[in-house]
Amino acid sequence: MSTPMKTDAKAAEFDAIVVGSGITGGWAAKELTQKGLKVLMVERGRMIEHGAGYTNETKAPWEMPFRGLGDAARWAKDYAIQKGNREFDEWTEDHFVNDSENPYIHPEDQPFTWYRSYQLGGRSLTWGRQCYRWSDYDFGANKADGHGTDWPIRYKDLAPWYDHVEDFIGVSGAKEGLPQLPDGRFTPPMALNVVEAHVRQSVAASHPGRCVTIGRVANLTAEREGRALCQYRSICARGCSYGAYFSTQSSTLPAAQATGNLTLMTDSLVEAVDYDTRTRRATGVRVQNVKTGQRTTHTARLVFLCAGAFNSVTLLLRSASADQPNGLANSSGVLGRYIMDHATSLSGVALMPGFEAHTTFGNRPNGIIVPRFRNLETRDGQGFTRGYSFQGGALQSAWVRGRHQAGIGAEFKNGLRGPGPWRMIFVAFAESLPRAENRITLDTARTDPHGAPLQRIEFRHGDNERAALADAAREATAMLTAAGGRMLVALDQPGPGGSAIHEMGGARMGADPRTSVLNAHNQAHDVANLFVTDGAAMASSACQNPSLTYMALTARACEAAVSKLKSGAL
Repeated sequence: MSTPMKTDAKAAEFDAIVVGSGITGGWAAKELTQKGLKVLMVERGRMIEHGAGYTNETKAPWEMPFRGLGDAARWAKDYAIQKGNREFDEWTEDHFVNDSENPYIHPEDQPFTWYRSYQLGGRSLTWGRQCYRWSDYDFGANKADGHGTDWPIRYKDLAPWYDHVEDFIGVSGAKEGLPQLPDGRFTPPMALNVVEAHVRQSVAASHPGRCVTIGRVANLTAEREGRALCQYRSICARGCSYGAYFSTQSSTLPAAQATGNLTLMTDSLVEAVDYDTRTRRATGVRVQNVKTGQRTTHTARLVFLCAGAFNSVTLLLRSASADQPNGLANSSGVLGRYIMDHATSLSGVALMPGFEAHTTFGNRPNGIIVPRFRNLETRDGQGFTRGYSFQGGALQSAWVRGRHQAGIGAEFKNGLRGPGPWRMIFVAFAESLPRAENRITLDTARTDPHGAPLQRIEFRHGDNERAALADAAREATAMLTAAGGRMLVALDQPGPGGSAIHEMGGARMGADPRTSVLNAHNQAHDVANLFVTDGAAMASSACQNPSLTYMALTARACEAAVSKLKSGAL
């Protein structure tokens, strides 16, 4: 419980405290320090220096203890959840949490795979780097169909901040002129391979209005200061000494440190946000050093929560007080509710004959996207609202295909020396509707190794998501078959919650303090100097990756916070 604490704003230790150092924490630190504020950034995980801290980045398989396959017994014991992440392997395991040391709970019939990275940079070291703008189809959806609460902003409010973020991080992509997926300020696009280019042409002909385009990815195809071009290694989650993909370490942290206004604390878990009942303001945070157990308190005029959606929500719940018994900034009662994660499924895999003479060079760290085409101007009559998009790409099998083929002898082995058949893959990401029953609570009867109540995640996909994925499987089959593909797989059931790695919501934005936690600038309705700018703030999920929107919201919130601070409004 948070003990009320009186602190003179002028005597505060810092101008701002930023909790978390991932994608949004890095952006908050950069924006606030560049505006002249003295900032403390608190990270619960260990220090990882850019370059020097990427210990496995360039190691060959024979340099790894298990030749890259990992210690299966230890993974089963300590990484039972994290090992399901597509980026998790022996090279990257130190960029993921130890599950046995970081427990959470969920109902037995509602599994939730929560992928986490507790270190400096957070998941900015392991993310997929896909960067897509949201449109007014997304920001206006809640109002249009009555699910959730209306967003207090629209695309025009965020467009200049999308520009601001893209100009800094570097997003490669192709302009397509699609209203449902607004174009950005792109560096040159990565090239489609021969099969993807064929499928693009085929889909445009067989399904007018649909578009297969290269992914919009935060890997540099044009240099930025202090960062080199992408080397097409596709080992990004190991860390990139070239700085070729956007991470806190490569981009926002150096910018913040260059101001001389940043203080960084690692191995420091924020246990609660302190709150003054007299001024109705946050006064700072209480921190536990995870190595020594030592506890300290730090004060500030502003507090930014950027710890990741579920951790920021949990921190607000843990910061309850006699004045705010249901959690800090929770007069609405919706804190912890309306959490979301995209519903995903392998909608289509097809063999693509006729391209055996073609191959590729390098390992492009990117795929394709088919932007949403359902329920845009009108309901399509498919039995669901909102929509889905596809990601994926064309892959050519290598010599390892021999593990699954029948054969023996020299002819068989020689046949594996060259590239093999091509496959085209479509993975659907369906929008997750905001539902009150999907929520995070605290289990006060059980605690984690640091003495905090365990997080309880209750989440399940609904009929709307399942109907969308069923339609996605049908449409993936239709498009791939029209392109000459021979279908191998078409699935229509969602993976467990968390499998999209796009968990969001729980402290949603809204115009009405009675039904939302944050206002249009990510500012808590109840606590004027408290801002939440990570995924917790989302009022809906759209069907495209949310990270670019998190960053734009963070930059916009920082501008508003500093303006209010300087005007005396805070």
